[in-house]
Amino acid sequence: MFYQRELSFLRDVFKKNYVETEVTEQYAPKNEPNVQNGFLYPQSIFLSVFPKLLPETLYKYTDPFARNYRFLLLPDTSAPLVLSIGPFLTSALTEQQLLEIGENNGISPQKHSHRYLSEYYAGLPTIHENSPLLIMLNAFCEKIWESPSFLVKDVTKNAPTDIPFSKTMLNIEPNETLVNKKAIEQRYSFENEMMRAVSLGQPHMENRFRAAFSESFFEQRASNPLRNAKNYGVIMNTLLRKAAEKGGVHPIHLDQTSSEFARKIERLSTLSAVAGLMSEMFRTYCRLVRRYSLRKFSLTVQKTMLIIDADLSADLSPKLLATSQGLSLGYLSTIFKKETGKTISEYIRERRMEYAEFLLNTTNLQIQTIALHCGIMDAQYFSKLFKKTLGKTPSLYRRLPQENN
Repeated sequence: MFYQRELSFLRDVFKKNYVETEVTEQYAPKNEPNVQNGFLYPQSIFLSVFPKLLPETLYKYTDPFARNYRFLLLPDTSAPLVLSIGPFLTSALTEQQLLEIGENNGISPQKHSHRYLSEYYAGLPTIHENSPLLIMLNAFCEKIWESPSFLVKDVTKNAPTDIPFSKTMLNIEPNETLVNKKAIEQRYSFENEMMRAVSLGQPHMENRFRAAFSESFFEQRASNPLRNAKNYGVIMNTLLRKAAEKGGVHPIHLDQTSSEFARKIERLSTLSAVAGLMSEMFRTYCRLVRRYSLRKFSLTVQKTMLIIDADLSADLSPKLLATSQGLSLGYLSTIFKKETGKTISEYIRERRMEYAEFLLNTTNLQIQTIALHCGIMDAQYFSKLFKKTLGKTPSLYRRLPQENN
């Protein structure tokens, strides 16, 4: 087929977004239904219900469990091949919707059955109708059918009511609550990939992990939903902190950030605020890696940076920094400028102004006290330096916080 590369790329992109794809022979002999997690695979569902597909048609289908699929007949093949995509959700399901799905499909209302269902849906990806993934699918269809227009057919309403779903979920034993292996594995895979993104300093990956920041993704370990979300936030804070440390950020930088997020987590008062805080955590730890990762520096420069960052109120003259390491000032200055692109004095001044900015934003300390914390004895000189760096005096910066972002 002339579009093999495009097909492979499309399937790889969906895979990276946790959406299953499969290419199946349309008229292949029917074997035993393929079952996983108590559900039949979409291929078993669709090919048994809609055995004849039309060319140049993209099929949309939503099953009784609110799971969405896309199907299409691939052209230019020796035997009729069907590309199936799904299952996925087009929006996160509420608790009420989950209860109704269970009732409509004869699933036991017992608590362990409902938890099984909740875990299953927590493992399904959410792809909105205007998602770039589905736009990419449309572009793929235009490519393989060599036409800017094609038929999109929603066959949900035309589907028979006796779709052969597996009935293994109808009588789940209590000791089978944790058998939803796929959902658990996917959650761990999600977290590992998120930690890797942080360790590499990739804030642009936030959209991929947005599902992990929603309450529907959290494993229900506490009866109170808000407490459960806070517990998950604490876990997330720890995971992302360790990921940033792996990315080369020294604990000196991480401790302050981690403690601040711990306080923010406990101050959460509504579930609606959880997703925003989770996103903020992800972005912040990514920025720390991008700004403070020491992996690219020599041990000498790393040690110099750590001495500076350990106590910005100390005497940090370049000569003293060199002497404390048994080095000549000329050697240390040369290697520091070569690796960082900044002089030692410029780096110290930059770090002190960043710390001053942080204290102005998070405390009510007097300007003179903040100057001392930043190792500057003269408050007037501190104000002059701050204005030169950030364009405002410390007092004006504090009065106009909305303009500082």
